[in-house]
Amino acid sequence: MSGAVRPVTGIVLAGATLRAPLTCVGPLVPAIAHDTGLSAATAGLLTALPLLIFAAVPAVVLHTVHRGAEQLVRLALAALLLGIVLRSMPGSSGLFAGTVVIAAAIGYANVLLPAIVRGTVPAARIMTVTAGYIAAMTAAAAVSSGVAVPLAENLPGGWRSALAAGTLLVIAALRAWPITGSAPMPRPAARVPMPWSSALAWQVSIFMGLQALGFYTTLAWLPSVLHDNGISPRAAGFALFAVQILGLAAINAMPWLARTVSAKRRLAVAASAVEATGFLLLALAPGATPLAIGLLGIGSGACLASAMAFQSERATDAGDATALAAMAQTVGFALAALGPVLLGVLRDHTRSWGPALLALAAATALQAFTAAGAGRQKTVRH
Repeated sequence: MSGAVRPVTGIVLAGATLRAPLTCVGPLVPAIAHDTGLSAATAGLLTALPLLIFAAVPAVVLHTVHRGAEQLVRLALAALLLGIVLRSMPGSSGLFAGTVVIAAAIGYANVLLPAIVRGTVPAARIMTVTAGYIAAMTAAAAVSSGVAVPLAENLPGGWRSALAAGTLLVIAALRAWPITGSAPMPRPAARVPMPWSSALAWQVSIFMGLQALGFYTTLAWLPSVLHDNGISPRAAGFALFAVQILGLAAINAMPWLARTVSAKRRLAVAASAVEATGFLLLALAPGATPLAIGLLGIGSGACLASAMAFQSERATDAGDATALAAMAQTVGFALAALGPVLLGVLRDHTRSWGPALLALAAATALQAFTAAGAGRQKTVRH
């Protein structure tokens, strides 16, 4: 493999591990709860806990990044492998301990990959490489959620073996890391603090947070919304799969559509508006559900690619990209963790999904305004 290809290959394979070890859990929760005796609330922690850890990890990353981002990603991948094995071991204690290790490892890589892209990829290719690893992440996540139950039904060991299957992807990523054949990314001379005083950093962070809130709320509640509207559980599950596949298509299209800074900014705003329209249709026009699913998939995929690219493009160097990504993901995953809970509370209080979906549409409309700010051709100043 040539030196020109290997850096991108390593980044893409590392990106592919950032969601798949978590999306395989949801379809297996009924079997896990049945076999381990966990209550529904306790089993729900398996999906909520990672988001809280994602919000806490970035501050720790900034205290260790001076050791070298590429080396830390390699260690994160090794920890991810260990966490997947631990999670699949007998007993419920390993299930939760493994989930914590997995989430911490993914949280590290989430923050460091934008910095590595900023430090090793020419500025003109940042969106292309970012879209590449986000596309790999989305594709692996969709496949992981889709094959989890069939693997559990056909492998010895059931759901534990299905969870352990994620080790194969991580091993492939480890084999492609560290990145060789490219100029090494310079290590930060000093720890760079999160840019809390920068208005631009807040716009990038809130855009990251609102798009994450929309995605994880959709992941948590879309099947329930559709089921309450008279759609079968199987069809509702397929709709969630369709959202992820359409998102993948939008991510793959971004490098060709967003060739200039102004185009990237307009696309982020337009994608937010498209996603908001999808939520509005679900709330006000249940008969237009197929169109709503299409809009949600396309909008969320394009917004995710934009949110991750902004964390690299709005920074002056790799050190600043680490600090900006840390801030954006601290804010982003804190909002994402709150979203499904607050929407569920609103639904229970009103006994209808309409007000909850309208609130989600309003939040996504606000996302469009933050996209306009986050997409400006400026860099964050501390």
